[in-house]
Amino acid sequence: MAEHSANRGAGARTATTEQLIEADRREPRVAAFAGGVSSDEQHSALRASVRQLSTLLGEAITRHEGAETLALVERVRELSREPDDGALRALLGEQDDATAVLLARAFTAYFQLVNVTEQLHRWQEVTGESEGPLAVTAGRIQEALDRGDLDRELLAEVLGRVEYRPVFTAHPTESTRRTVLRLLRKVAATVADAEDPRRRPGDDARTARRLAELVDLIWQTDELRIAKPQPTDEARTALYYLSQIAQHVLPGLVEELQQRLSGLGVELPADARPVRFGTWAGGDRDGNPFVTPEVTLEVLGLQHDLGLRELVRQVEELLTEMTATTRVVSITPELEESLAADAEALPITWSTIERLNAEEPYRLKLSFVRVRLQRTRDRLARGTAHEPGRDYLGFSELLHDLTLVRDSMLADGDELTGNGAILRMIRTATATGLGMATLDVREHSGKHHEALAELFDRTGELSTPYADLDREQRIELLSAELAGRRPLVGAGHPLGDGAAAASLGLMHTLRTALDTYGPDVVETYIVSMAHDVDDLFAVVVLAREAGLVDTGSPDEEAVARIGFAPLFETVAELEVAGPLLDRLLSDPAYRRVVAARGDVQEIMLGYSDSSKDAGIAASQWQIHRAQRSLRDVARRHGVRLRLFHGRGGSVGRGGGPTAEAILSQPSGTLDGPIKITEQGEVISDKYLLPELGRFNLEAALAAVVEASVLRRGPQLPRDVLDDWDQTMDLVAGSGQTAYRGLVRDDALVPFFVAATPVDELGKMNIGSRPSKRPGGAGGLDDLRAIPWVFGWTQSRIILPGWFGVGSGLAAAREDGRLETLQEMYGSWAFFRTFLSNVQMTLTKTDLDIAARYVRTLVPSDATGVFDTIRAEHERTVEEVLRVTGQGALLEQAPVLRRTLELRDHYLAPLHALQVSMLARSREATAGAEDAEAPEDVQRALLLTINGIAAGLRNTG
Repeated sequence: MAEHSANRGAGARTATTEQLIEADRREPRVAAFAGGVSSDEQHSALRASVRQLSTLLGEAITRHEGAETLALVERVRELSREPDDGALRALLGEQDDATAVLLARAFTAYFQLVNVTEQLHRWQEVTGESEGPLAVTAGRIQEALDRGDLDRELLAEVLGRVEYRPVFTAHPTESTRRTVLRLLRKVAATVADAEDPRRRPGDDARTARRLAELVDLIWQTDELRIAKPQPTDEARTALYYLSQIAQHVLPGLVEELQQRLSGLGVELPADARPVRFGTWAGGDRDGNPFVTPEVTLEVLGLQHDLGLRELVRQVEELLTEMTATTRVVSITPELEESLAADAEALPITWSTIERLNAEEPYRLKLSFVRVRLQRTRDRLARGTAHEPGRDYLGFSELLHDLTLVRDSMLADGDELTGNGAILRMIRTATATGLGMATLDVREHSGKHHEALAELFDRTGELSTPYADLDREQRIELLSAELAGRRPLVGAGHPLGDGAAAASLGLMHTLRTALDTYGPDVVETYIVSMAHDVDDLFAVVVLAREAGLVDTGSPDEEAVARIGFAPLFETVAELEVAGPLLDRLLSDPAYRRVVAARGDVQEIMLGYSDSSKDAGIAASQWQIHRAQRSLRDVARRHGVRLRLFHGRGGSVGRGGGPTAEAILSQPSGTLDGPIKITEQGEVISDKYLLPELGRFNLEAALAAVVEASVLRRGPQLPRDVLDDWDQTMDLVAGSGQTAYRGLVRDDALVPFFVAATPVDELGKMNIGSRPSKRPGGAGGLDDLRAIPWVFGWTQSRIILPGWFGVGSGLAAAREDGRLETLQEMYGSWAFFRTFLSNVQMTLTKTDLDIAARYVRTLVPSDATGVFDTIRAEHERTVEEVLRVTGQGALLEQAPVLRRTLELRDHYLAPLHALQVSMLARSREATAGAEDAEAPEDVQRALLLTINGIAAGLRNTG
């Protein structure tokens, strides 16, 4: 077994091969994986800010709760640093429930202040670098052009279809209220003012008082939501961030992209969409009974109300600059004709603006645009009919009007203004559309089959009930149905209120949405738990019944108003993803549907459930392999692949730095468009501060450009890649064996429930979707991936982010592959990113803290699981250090390590308090199924969950 060597076949390796391997060697940006600062300068500034805010928090606690409460907080913090926790447990045991609430609030508020200050200094650090991400990527592209490795025409073609789409989901992992987040943003702005070297001497007292005021307000504010959020609340949260991005981030970002591309000799079309946004709030029905068709329409109304208000704001700002007069400039006949048509359609507006702006054609046109936008907003709010020329039916009409203005400027030779504010408005509006984001709909495959069972069984055509058909029989039936055009639902045959009525009701709702808001409002219908092609055929048949799809014929093109995407969630589904896509695209009727969608087939890859199913090593590797297979199949069928990565915030659910993840994909899988979920606490961490949001979006966009342009084919010889693949097969296979050995142990679920606050998660009111799947028996399979990760994270075991990796790496090392692993870490983006994410999770894992949970909360007959966890943790740390060549975790990032150690000093009291509150809660409810712990115990416990999530900067 130990015969393999990284140098096996090395004699056959050429100098060129070694140069290629070395050329792709990069040191991982460790700070990116932790989201912290890495320079001494910013670390010192961060420490100073934290000291100031901590002092202000202490003063607020003293004002509101008394000096004795602050003294208790400090005593708890000191005792939590002692290796023996006996004195701490005794002190906490003496406190009444109300005091426990105050302690939890104090440490939670501390971390909220630390987090936003760290975000501020992280932004200051990255903006202090000599070149931004887009500049670096443009430099690499220029080098490829200079070497002759890249064709300029191909470059322009690929850049024209680049599209990075973050999709804001409603997944329940943001534990901090939006009210608190807004206060924290103001704290960051005030700290930035205080650190501004341009400030006047007299400003210090003002900013100090403002900081004290904000910190006091945070202490006065309830951290916990009093009610579970509704899908509309989740939509408002997403829209809050999207509006901030539209106002403060997009104009500068798209202009920066254009400048960098112009330097490469490429002009981006004005209507290109290099950045756009998606959302699941109001569309993710899978497992969420509160997302109804009515809710979907309500959410779309909210989106368009905000989107149109934002567009009106942008136009009003633009009007202040569109002052050119016909005494100086000339306009095109097209613009002149458009103004005449506007004056006829909107005579009252014309009579108002003619007197003041008759010689200012651009201002005239944009005044009409503003009125049409306002009328569009009114029409949608009232539900009245579209009036051509007086409002906008869809975004294309708005884009046409804005383009008329720009084209006129350029035709008159005015490139400065033609490529200035009007172009920024066009690019920003193109990114957001009329409704800020495109909605995706997701539903479980089983729902569609239940609906079709009712419809087919009503026809009496089947000798066997639909529900009793095996998979192949169902595929044959549905394929034939797709090839035809007959309606399954006859006129005058009411559906009742069963599964068919529910599914068709959703389809008719989507048709209403498209008719009301335009073609961009809903783009993709995602089918979760897609096991075979019948799961896609089923939803297309239902969409046909509602008039969303006409599959056409061999002589007639299809019509498809929405696209359809399978979601591959488990390792078993990922293993057959390529063959399934091949069979799907081989069906003539379905292939015509894809052609009607521009020959683009979207595929969603699920990180959460595959990791929960087989462990992180097997999950990550199988997703990587699936992408290769899907890429090859799509090419054979002449289809462009749009991959949608369903990543969570934590490493155990596919989290980690977005840019690194994009560059870690197999070569050739990214050819312009990509979608990636942004979930929960990740959204606030990335976008709470607009300046940091700009950097995060730029880094991801730069990675999409680089991957699409420079990574179109294999970077290394086949023999090297085969060797790496075989090594990764061994790592993933052995890791999966170790992981499944743990999760299939009957003692694991009792251990997990006892050692973590997973059962308390449902009381946190952080999401509308239930934390468990309905109708289950209460086992591991019934638990969703988010609470699975959330629970392990709270008790600092963080098992989903590393368990099994040590066994996998050890198996490869014992097979003589250590040098190969080290080579892979240095020169393979996928493996480097994978191991860097694992290292960060290991750094946050603290099994000494976890041991306190086990000693206090886990029955003695279930503690053996912890021994298995400890052994694998020790093995994983040891093997990761071997591969990375370090003596300790984060050895190469000492500043970052100090930052994380500082957090631990304040996390320890929260963990101790959480253990104490869990013990009290369970003691109060023992033996009574419906019993509840005292209100203050529940409140203190939920506050510790909030605080630990803030301290670790991860929930699920």
